[in-house]
Amino acid sequence: MTLAEQAEVTLHQEPAHLERSDLRAALAAGWADFKAMPLYGLFFATFYMLGGMALYFGMIANGQLVWFIAIAAGFPLFAPFAALGIYEVSRRREAGMRVGWASVLTALKGRGNGQLALMAVTVLIIFGFWVIIARGMFAIFFSQGRIAEETLSMLLTFNGITMMAVGTVVGLLIALALFTITVISLPMLLDRDVDFVTAMITSTEVVRINREVMLQWAAFIAAVLFVAMIPIFVGLLIALPVLGHATWHLYRRALPPQTG
Repeated sequence: MTLAEQAEVTLHQEPAHLERSDLRAALAAGWADFKAMPLYGLFFATFYMLGGMALYFGMIANGQLVWFIAIAAGFPLFAPFAALGIYEVSRRREAGMRVGWASVLTALKGRGNGQLALMAVTVLIIFGFWVIIARGMFAIFFSQGRIAEETLSMLLTFNGITMMAVGTVVGLLIALALFTITVISLPMLLDRDVDFVTAMITSTEVVRINREVMLQWAAFIAAVLFVAMIPIFVGLLIALPVLGHATWHLYRRALPPQTG
């Protein structure tokens, strides 16, 4: 069976039409999962938080604060992968299965078919593309000599403000594209035996059918993660687990289990 045929089979299940009430219900269920089993969420969020801290202090120590802003803008793009174990906790609780460290950690490799790894490579490539674009815009708006300085005062100039405005638009478009292909695909790869292309197509279809609701979800995630990153990433300890659990429940509402 070709990838196109597999995608057609998967999409034979029409995604559900979501309402804003589904977002509230998913968040409530996500909060309930986190309260019931907080250690798993805190465990994965701690690694994600420490990664952000290492990035921040490492770049500050090397005098690269300006570049940290660009990299930090793309840091949330990796949040869905940090939440893989969190999805598994919600999946097992929902199914009435035993939740243990062995089962949750094993889920990080997916179903053993390498599809999650291919998704990770895809996201890394897109993130690398964003870094290249950011450096290109910096070179366009500032001379090579100014690139060597890399001070925050540069961002307060006309060129700096213009660059930030353009970069924000470009970054939002890239982030939206990644959200579209990952928001449903990552939980799906844990839940169903499909390839990553089929999962991405399905995720895109869910977003297309529920454009307004899913854009609201994307904006909410972006806002929460941004606020959570401000106090040196500490807020991620709560934000990541709750959003991870909630994303699983939203996935389940978009693609209910098939019966028969």
